[in-house]
Formats: sequence, C-alpha cells, structure tokens
Amino acid sequence: LAVGWGSGVVTAWAPPPGGCELVQSTMDCTGRWLSSIPGNLGGDAEELLLDDNTIQALGNASLLPYPQLCHLSLTRNRLEVIEPGAFLSSLGLQELSLADNLLFTNYSLTAAALSALQALRTLDLAGNRLTEDMVSVLVWNLSSLESLSVARNVIMRLDPYIFTNLTQLLELNLEKNYIFEIDRAFEGLQSLQRLNIAYNYLPCLVEFGLTQLRVLNVSNNVVEWFLTLESDDLFELEVLDLSHNRLLFFPVLPRQSKLHSLLLQDNKMSFYQRLPNGTSLANVTVQFLIIDGNSTNITTVRLWDELCHSNLSSLRLLDMSQNQVWGLPEGFLAQMPSLTHLKLNQNCLEAFQLLEEDSLAMLMELDLSQNQLAELGAEVGVRDILPNLQLFNLSTNRLRTLPPGVFTHARKITTVDLSHNRVDLCPQPDVAGEVEGPPCVDLRGVETLTHLSLAGCGLRGLGGRPFQGTALRHLDLSDNRRALSGDLGWLQDLALTLQVLSLRNTSLSSAAVDFSALNSLVRLDLSGNSLTAFPGSLGGLRLHSLDLRDNCLPALPPDAARTPLGRSLRELYLSQNPYNCCTLGWWDTLQGLPGLRIPDGREVTCRHGSRALSPGALPEPVLQSCRWQTADLALLYLVLALPTCLTLLVAFAVVFLMLKEKLLKMVKNRCGVSSPY
Repeated sequence: LAVGWGSGVVTAWAPPPGGCELVQSTMDCTGRWLSSIPGNLGGDAEELLLDDNTIQALGNASLLPYPQLCHLSLTRNRLEVIEPGAFLSSLGLQELSLADNLLFTNYSLTAAALSALQALRTLDLAGNRLTEDMVSVLVWNLSSLESLSVARNVIMRLDPYIFTNLTQLLELNLEKNYIFEIDRAFEGLQSLQRLNIAYNYLPCLVEFGLTQLRVLNVSNNVVEWFLTLESDDLFELEVLDLSHNRLLFFPVLPRQSKLHSLLLQDNKMSFYQRLPNGTSLANVTVQFLIIDGNSTNITTVRLWDELCHSNLSSLRLLDMSQNQVWGLPEGFLAQMPSLTHLKLNQNCLEAFQLLEEDSLAMLMELDLSQNQLAELGAEVGVRDILPNLQLFNLSTNRLRTLPPGVFTHARKITTVDLSHNRVDLCPQPDVAGEVEGPPCVDLRGVETLTHLSLAGCGLRGLGGRPFQGTALRHLDLSDNRRALSGDLGWLQDLALTLQVLSLRNTSLSSAAVDFSALNSLVRLDLSGNSLTAFPGSLGGLRLHSLDLRDNCLPALPPDAARTPLGRSLRELYLSQNPYNCCTLGWWDTLQGLPGLRIPDGREVTCRHGSRALSPGALPEPVLQSCRWQTADLALLYLVLALPTCLTLLVAFAVVFLMLKEKLLKMVKNRCGVSSPY
C-alpha cells in the first residue's frame, strides 16, 4: 500500500493482494482475472477500477470495505446481477460504469440496487443487450443522473415514459441501437444539452422542438427529412450532425438559434429552386403527412421560404460534401456572414460564383474538390472577395483557368490545390496568330502562398518563372510528364524557401538536373521516373526523406554515407529498382547508418541474371559468381597467363636438353673450331 506524508504524495507502494495497484486514492485492478471484488484493498479508496475481469455478481457485502467509494468501474466483466443491497455502504457513489456486461439477465434486481444511489451523476450501461423496457426500469429512480449512456444495446422505440424522472440529465448517448421511432421521449428532459442518436434507423425527424439542446448527433441513420417545430423561440442548438443519412432537402432549421456547426456530409441532398434545364421551382410547396396516434396533420412547407427565414448568422462550419448539389440558391451563402469553413466537395457543381453580396469575408477554408467545375466566376473589379481565405481546394475538376487576380484579393491564402485540372501556369509563350495567349493561372507575386499542388495537371513546362514572388514551402508537381521539359530556372526562385518537393512520375531521366540550390529542401520524391544514375547534386543537400522507388537505378554511390545527405537522411525509399547484386556495397553501408529508416527495405531486390533476390540473403553460388565478376582484371589475366608461361618454359628446357649435343656440334662446324669429345 502507498506510504507517504503530505497531501497526495506517494513515495512508495507495494502491490496489494490480487496484483492491484494503489496510486493515491485510486485502486486499479484492471485485467487481473478477478472473479469477485477483493475485500482487503484498503478502505480509503475513492476510485475502484475492475475492468476486464470475470466478475459475475455484485453481492450485498461486496463493497462493504469501501465506504469512501465515489467512482466504480466494472466494464467488460461477466456481470449478470447486482443484489439490491450492494450499494448501501457506498451511497456517495457518483460515477458507475457497467458497460459490456450481461445485465439483461437480472435487470430488475439490478434496478433495485441502483435505486439506492441518490448521488449518482454518471451511469454507463452500454453493451448490455438491454431493451427499452429494461432501460426504463433501470433508470426509473435515478433522478440525480447528469450523464447516461445506453449505447450498443437493443433499444428499438423510445416512448414518452422511458426517461420520465431524469430531470437533471445533461448528456444522453443512444448510439448504435436499433431505434426506428421516437415518441416525445425527450420532452421531460428539460436540462438535456447533448444528445447522441447516431448509428440507428431513424427515417425522419419532424417537429424538432428541444430548445435547450446544444449538441445533436443524428449521423449514420436513414433520415430523409429534418423539420424543426415552427416557433420563434430561441434554440440553444450549436452543433447539428446529420451526416451519413438520406436527406433529400436542406434541413428546415430553427428560425432563431446559436448554430455554429452544421454537418450534412454524405446525403442525397440537392436544391430544386432552379433545375439545370432552367425550370424554376421557387413557388412549389411540399406537404408532409404527420400521423400521431389517431390524429393526422398535414404540414405545407415552402422549402425556399423556410430556408430564408432561418437565421444562420452564427454559422461557422457548413459541410455539404458528398451530396448531389449542382448549384446553390440565390443568396444562400449571404445568410452566413460568419462562415469560416465551407465544404462542397464531391458534389455535381458545374459552376461556382464568388459574388460580392455573398459576404464571404470571414471564410478561411473553401473546398470545391471533386466536382464538375468548368468555371469559377467572380465579378469584374471585385475587391477583397475572399480576404481571409487560407485554404482553397479545387482539385479534380474541369478547370482551365481562374478569375484574374483571384489570389491577389485573398491576402492570407497559404494553401491551394489545383491538382487534376487541365491548367497551365502563367506566363505562357505567345502563339503566332493568336491575339490572346492560352488560358493560364497566375500565381506570381502571391507572397503568402506556401503550399501548392499541381499534380496531374498536364503542365507543359514551367518556363517564364511562374513561381516568382512566392514563398512556396510545399510543391507537388507529380504526374506531369512534361513539367520538367525546358527551362528549370523556376528552381532558383524557390531555392530559399522550398522544403518539400514531389516530382513523382514526371519522366525525369537525367541525373544532370541540378538540385544543389535547394538548400532548404528536407523531403524529395523522385519515384516513378527513369533515373539510371543517382543525381550527384543531391549529395550536398540535407534531406530528411528521399523517395527513389520505381526508377532504373543499378546502384547508389558507395560514398553516399559520407556526404551531407548521408548524415542527414532519416527516411529512404528504394524498392522497384533493378539493382545489381554484385555491387551492393552501398546497401551494406546504408544498413550501418544510425538513425536511417528504410520503410520498404523488405521489398528491395537486386538482379542477378534473370533472378530477383533479396540483397540481405544472397545464395553462395551468386556470391561466388559476383566475386569472379568483380575481381581485378589484370590480376585475373596474370593468373591465367602464368600456367601457360611455365608450360612453355618447361617444354623449351626439355627440348634444349634433348638436342644439346646436336646443337653444340652444329655450332662448332659453323664456327670452324675443333674440339675433342
């Protein structure tokens, strides 16, 4: 047990029985395979954690040794029953977690036990296979509750009586049940502020009138309609999440609210005030048939009028991505002067107008990616149209140009994504016979721009210094096979600022490209090209990450580890290259570099003939073959010639000895000198 002096000071402790740990006033017995609550853990514990054990029952005497208990957690046990007197010695309990147990088996006895906890503030009953009737019995007498979770149960319908006595409840979690109907179940919860009904089967929400609610999560249902009760009362609603549903129309929101976040992602929503063929539906009404018991009520709604009557002046985040929106109603954005984040990606937009009356002065993020935009319009002479815009995503559209000076007015723009559009950068070379040059996007002089993506734009060279006057730190030119053709002077304009450069799949084949001026570069992607040799100019850079995958490199420089690059590199990608198995000295050197990580090291292979082998486990025959291939040729020739020379010498000596007398006699006859034999 803990030993110490002073307030909250723990100087040493010994493990209590059962392997539990006591830290200050918290006893942690998580995952100890306990089948019951130990009775000798110390009576002054205020928090008892018994998660991930095998406890099946909580008896009347189980908690007697712990009269000071304020927090009890029994999550993920096998708890089937809590006896009626189990909490009589712990009436001060404020937080109780019983999630992921089997309380459905004896819920009535457990309910009797819970009724004694008049100070309980937080109760978690998630994952206990509870029906709505079981939940009603379990929480009937818990009027002090402020937070209740009955998520991951088998609740199907909420009637007016299920939460009747929970007048102090602030937060209710009902997610991941099977709820398909709600019948005035929340009307008595006058203090409720946060309601989570996500991942259920609700088909609609009509006559929404919880004025005190601050956060409502109805995501991942099958909601087709959201209609607020017609009222001029002020709704406290701040966050409304209707994402991942089947909404057909923009929700009918409260006329007066504090809504700042509206999430409508992944629905089937569109606007029908004006159809693509020009037909106007502004005066068309929609009728809703509401059946309540024996009474039937028909509500007629003019959706466009209701939209205009909703006060959205406090809205800051609007997410309408992944819908079927092809156009916005006139004046739609003008109702949202406080909007800072607008997401319209993955829709059917063909045009988007940046009009002055839309009052997008506060907008910081605008995402129009993955639409069918062929035009981005702006009024001629408009000033400060997007003065606070920082992130502009226009990727995956059909754009060929942007309004002139659009970035000039966006004085805080830092990130622009134009990837997968058919755009070129200004200036473009003059074409003979044309009064005006081809359309292009002018980024010159945008001093605040730091992140730019031009991937897959079909760029036809970058001549004319298109980045002059910018301070780009991240530049993505990948999937532009002609981007590096012609003058590469643009590299000089970014020499002092560029930190991340992607040249993936740009048909780079020459190692002569000079990167030495990019002294600030820390990440470089050269993958998917045709490099046959390692660019020598990289040796002087201090990169942290280098990607050389999918090239034609037979080897890396053997002295790369001794360069500034070798000393600074922390991440290196090397796979999908035809390395020579007989020149792997560089590989062994890289393996010994401290701090260097090769994430795709297991995928790196080398070639020996027609075989692809792992450089770390070459067979002995391959090693022998490589030794012959890499041996010194002069020494090899000497070794091969030496036996031949020796053979010839021996043969000459033998012949000389055999013919010695005849040779001497012939010499004597020639010289005319007699000599006795």
